[in-house]
Amino acid sequence: MGTRARSVRPLWTLGLLRSELTVTFRRWRTLALLVVLAGVPVLIGIAVKIETGGGSSEVDGGGHGPAFLSQITNNGLFLVFAALAATLPVFLPMAVAVVAGDAIAGEASAGTLRYLLVAPAGRTRLLLAKYATTLAFCLVATLVVAASALAVGALLFPVGEVMTISGVPIGFGDGLIRAGAIAVAVAASLIGFAALGLFVSTLTNSGIAAMAATVGLLITAQILDTIPQLDAVHPYLFPHYWLSFADLLREPVYWDELWKNLGLQGMYAAVFGSAAWARFTARDITA
Repeated sequence: MGTRARSVRPLWTLGLLRSELTVTFRRWRTLALLVVLAGVPVLIGIAVKIETGGGSSEVDGGGHGPAFLSQITNNGLFLVFAALAATLPVFLPMAVAVVAGDAIAGEASAGTLRYLLVAPAGRTRLLLAKYATTLAFCLVATLVVAASALAVGALLFPVGEVMTISGVPIGFGDGLIRAGAIAVAVAASLIGFAALGLFVSTLTNSGIAAMAATVGLLITAQILDTIPQLDAVHPYLFPHYWLSFADLLREPVYWDELWKNLGLQGMYAAVFGSAAWARFTARDITA
């Protein structure tokens, strides 16, 4: 009997995760967020097309997000890089804040959290399923931006050989691989923020309050990251290395800040994931 119970539990975990994914991605709010994110590259592409009249521009090797704009008219693939650079600081994390902030607090506000825990899922498994669903949204949202940008870039501008930030040309196929790697790197940059949002979600029974608080923490961290007097603190702020994905467009690739970003996100995920678990497992569920 005990053996049967142990064999069922992993299947239940997969079923719980599948249920959470289905519920999250079928919500009109989630679909609306994805539509808005998909629209950002469209607006950028149209704006660049109108501004340049379809002409070419000087290639700027600065290596930061805005510099990609000057290369879009020469190669539509650069719209992927520009769109991800434009959405990462604000639009993508705000969308993640909505999903993460609503993960636990939204269930409590709707009165469904207690019923979820009646099933033999356990608080730890429910929390893990919620976090995994949030991470899945991070990846899907990033891929939606990248796919929309690729389609619009190919439609409005020529595509072909990619000039890297280092000034070394690479083939279009290699450029597509780099674009996919950049999308994954951008999604990974949101791992720590997702854990932070989940922790905030365990502190309140109001989904709206959790979303607002998570967005507030995002804005605060980004403001702190721009203050020169706090330079010693900057490497510990979760958005500090977000634009390090540009190093994937160097030849050879610079891995230093990319690894620092992954390490920082892992640290935030461990700290705030543990805090969320400690809070949620000791919480008195009344809703």
